[in-house]
Amino acid sequence: MNKARSTFERRLRAVARPTRAAVVSGAMFVLCNVQAVHAVSIELKDVASDRIERQRAATEGNLPLAGTPDLARLAERLAEKGIKPGSPILLRAFKSESEFEVWFRKDDGYVLFATYPVCNWSGTLGPKLREGDKQTPEGFYTVTRAQIRHLGRWPRSLNLGFPNVFDKAQSRSGSNILVHGGCSSVGCFAMTNAVIEEIYAFTEQALSAGQTFIPVHVYPFRLTKENLETQTSSPWYPFWTNMKTVYDSFERTKFPPRIGVCDGKYIVQDAAPGEGADPGPLAVCGATSAALQVLEQLPKAVRLQLTLLRNPPQAAPRSLAKDSPLYLNRPIQSAGSSATMQPNNGRSADLGSARSHELLQAQARALMDLPVPCSIRRTSCRRYVALHERAERRVMGSRRHARHASR
Repeated sequence: MNKARSTFERRLRAVARPTRAAVVSGAMFVLCNVQAVHAVSIELKDVASDRIERQRAATEGNLPLAGTPDLARLAERLAEKGIKPGSPILLRAFKSESEFEVWFRKDDGYVLFATYPVCNWSGTLGPKLREGDKQTPEGFYTVTRAQIRHLGRWPRSLNLGFPNVFDKAQSRSGSNILVHGGCSSVGCFAMTNAVIEEIYAFTEQALSAGQTFIPVHVYPFRLTKENLETQTSSPWYPFWTNMKTVYDSFERTKFPPRIGVCDGKYIVQDAAPGEGADPGPLAVCGATSAALQVLEQLPKAVRLQLTLLRNPPQAAPRSLAKDSPLYLNRPIQSAGSSATMQPNNGRSADLGSARSHELLQAQARALMDLPVPCSIRRTSCRRYVALHERAERRVMGSRRHARHASR
């Protein structure tokens, strides 16, 4: 017992001693303090020192962060700006500057009410590409009443709605990208608890007062001409140049522009002077809408091909249930053809015969010949397919549960 206690005390003293230890091949480090032991996990890939310092400050309890508005004077700050609670708002985030802005509508334009320091965001400059890459996204999103959270780890948070239709058209995947409290991030904007309370209150008040869609513009940095010229060698330079059209429109009019998606780009139209309606979610042109519809067929196409490969005619099962991957629940239009593939009139597909197998092969070829905007040979596209399959399984499970509950 004494030996075990001695070993424990040695380990405790080692933990309490102030150190900065690099772990996971230099990708993470732990900060320890003699008075209070704090462990902070920080991703070091292209992380600016200011983010590390803010995490350290939050961990040691040195809040509010430098640059935070006086949260205790909220009523006075609103009065000084001539802003009424419940007025429509616009949110803007800048990753490089680690700044988060709240703009309020006043008269025929929007005025900047507050700029908050972002305690932490994860990854580097550039958009989020896939689930699990721990990257904070870039783009144009909208928050509705359904996207404000009351439960979970972050009961006061805003769901950005990533991926938007632009992200989906680029086969980007991910979910639950939030603006929340605290100072830890795996793709979200962490604002500290006190700051998110204020931002959340503004959002809830605006939605309750009738604003249907709250625009959230997420930029890599302030897209001035000078800043963009320093990034010409970045692979994201064309994307950021496209984003600049939205940035310039708002800077010019001080009103959220109407934003659409077409041919792999954001398209923008200045808001009319004094326009009263919400800018609304992203509009989609016909070509992009068609591409998204095709992407929805990818899970079926891949499952159908895999099933055919695993079940040659001589070894195939005699029948498949309606919820089988081979049962296509809506018509599929073959590219370059007027022929429409439909489910087998509600009957199960018979793989026992060579003829049935040939029909299914033709069905798979028709699906795979659609003009898909990404190739299933690409890892990102296969991840997109896997996510859709997972979502479909959840839906089917929920439906089965509802059917059993109603009996």
